[in-house]
Amino acid sequence: MNHKTISMIITLVILVCLCTFGGETKNSKIADKGIYLADISDLLKAKWPKNRTINVVCHGHSVPAGYFNTPVVDTFNAYPHLLHKELKKHFTHAVINVIVTSIGGETSDRGAKRFEKDVLTHNPDIITIDYALNDRGIGLAKAKLAWASMIEASKAKGIKVILLTPTGDLKSKLDKPDDPLNQHADQIRQIAKEYNVALADSLQAFKVYSAGQGQLKDLMSQVNHPNRKGHDLVVKELMQWFPEKSQ
Repeated sequence: MNHKTISMIITLVILVCLCTFGGETKNSKIADKGIYLADISDLLKAKWPKNRTINVVCHGHSVPAGYFNTPVVDTFNAYPHLLHKELKKHFTHAVINVIVTSIGGETSDRGAKRFEKDVLTHNPDIITIDYALNDRGIGLAKAKLAWASMIEASKAKGIKVILLTPTGDLKSKLDKPDDPLNQHADQIRQIAKEYNVALADSLQAFKVYSAGQGQLKDLMSQVNHPNRKGHDLVVKELMQWFPEKSQ
């Protein structure tokens, strides 16, 4: 057997193991919004001198990196910064770091390789993972291995994880279940169930908007990058995981 064949066999074996041991069971479900981040919400509500810095790391590709109409990077209108502002609006006594480790053009397999060095080194309390737009280029199987690797590394350290389905792409056929963007979104929803972690369903929010309030292009700065309005929808999805926002 050549090297390529051996590599394919190893990948298939790992996938079987994931399905058997880390895959969905009868009780698999997405984490409970009411309790998943309850301990962190309590820390966010704590006042000096009982509070401490809460670190949120946003890991992924160009969207969390802040790319709008490439090569323009609009950091302060991208969802990591907007999430920071929204959290501070609700948790006025909190000291919060929102750290962006995202790289434009990156796929999850590459993000997983640098996960320990670039993400875990920040001692995060929460990690968001957003790679699906680019993961269409590496396929579902390879993407699942990478996402599982990052989730397992996070859970081993007691770090809470929020997975994000992709934002929109004007070239995608979002009404077709077999469109790659829908397939990757479905896989992310499934992974969130398998690992009982949080899910911010950006793609569903974009679809709901497009079906009732306007068109997908209203949310886009270019073909595959959201504008401020699109990023606001992502923040709305993320903030649902902080239900106890009053001080």
